[in-house]
Amino acid sequence: MIHLHDIRYVRLGTANLESAIEYATQILGLEVARREGKAVYFKSDSRDHTLCYFEGDPSDHTSAFEVDTSDELDSAAALLEAKGYQVRRGTAQQAEQRYVREFINFQDPSGNSIDLVYEPLHSGRRYFPTRDAGITGFSHIGLRTQDARRDELFWTSLLGAKVSDRIGEAPLLRIDDVHHKIALFPSNRPGVQHINHQVQSIDDIMRAYYILTEKGIPIRFGPGRHPTSGAMFLYFAGPDDMIYEYSCGVRLITEEDEKTYRPRTFPAIPSSFCMWGSKPDIPEFKEKRDTN
Repeated sequence: MIHLHDIRYVRLGTANLESAIEYATQILGLEVARREGKAVYFKSDSRDHTLCYFEGDPSDHTSAFEVDTSDELDSAAALLEAKGYQVRRGTAQQAEQRYVREFINFQDPSGNSIDLVYEPLHSGRRYFPTRDAGITGFSHIGLRTQDARRDELFWTSLLGAKVSDRIGEAPLLRIDDVHHKIALFPSNRPGVQHINHQVQSIDDIMRAYYILTEKGIPIRFGPGRHPTSGAMFLYFAGPDDMIYEYSCGVRLITEEDEKTYRPRTFPAIPSSFCMWGSKPDIPEFKEKRDTN
């Protein structure tokens, strides 16, 4: 089984790079780490970068996860290939573009592009936000799935993830103590569904709510609190129909907790996403009703 150490970065294509830069800095509060040609790298914590926007197809999304050793990367490639997945080993130039020593790329069963990386770079310079957003770091992603049960099995049986909870068919998956680093939401297409950054406190969430509202950024969900992870949250619109989330207070499930913890299943209704009563304006979070 492949062991994922942590989530590392997201790469997003965009049709308007300058607009994406302005959003990432002035709205989201990230710091430009560097600009190289048609790509811009952003910091949100001690990692070299956690987000990269590049000129390209807005549906071109890649999520990256770190493994601990070069041998683990080789073993992961061999295991995935043995299971019938096409694995592409990144060239030296592509590794330099990602600021990692080595990486492989493959697609999950729904077609989501995944990098597994070894020795990603950290930064010797602390993250300095472009606005006082209170961000403490990049934390998790939502991925679209065209078959949640199938993809849950892929992530748990091959990539070592564990189910923390489910909302309907959507599993919330952990790879360390944090309640979830990956969430799989049923959809008719692949891609990153939302990108989460942790903030220091509920004050940062409420401050963001008023700032974003004043700037005319559509609020997609919240402020609210997830009954699954316990996190307080705010989801808002980003470039190219991406959804960004601020949250704080996420539950940790430690090794000791795992002795007694059992995943819970919540119905796919609004109260399973927010215990405060906020209603989502996000397609994958809305209650699906049978119209036949």
